[in-house]
Amino acid sequence: MAPSYMRDPLLHFLPFRFSTDDSATGQVDWLETPNAHIFKVNVPGMNKDDIKIQVEDGHILHIKGEGKKEEDKTEGMWHCMERGRGSFSRQFGLPEDVKMDHIKAQVENGVLTIIAPKDSNPKTRVQNINISSKL
Repeated sequence: MAPSYMRDPLLHFLPFRFSTDDSATGQVDWLETPNAHIFKVNVPGMNKDDIKIQVEDGHILHIKGEGKKEEDKTEGMWHCMERGRGSFSRQFGLPEDVKMDHIKAQVENGVLTIIAPKDSNPKTRVQNINISSKL
């Protein structure tokens, strides 16, 4: 089955799409600087093995994470268990000036940082469209 952004053509034009649970896991800040796009993602309790980052279709940054439930050997009854249980999937349409093969990521203290450097000489893509008198 095609991803939701491909099934609904209107969603293709949105700058980002996401699905997540109701926790703080997967919340994103996206900062554009003169040299890079910087993403900061909340990933509490996750390590690098719990997270997958891909560039799909040449320009869609897809970030996925799956928290693992902590095993607790204590006897007792849990009243609340939220940490480390969330999963998330976030997708962002990256601008054409990003150097896709230079994207780097690091996770530290519950925050995933992704740096997508900009190309200082972006290649402009121009496509001529032929005009006919009939369609």
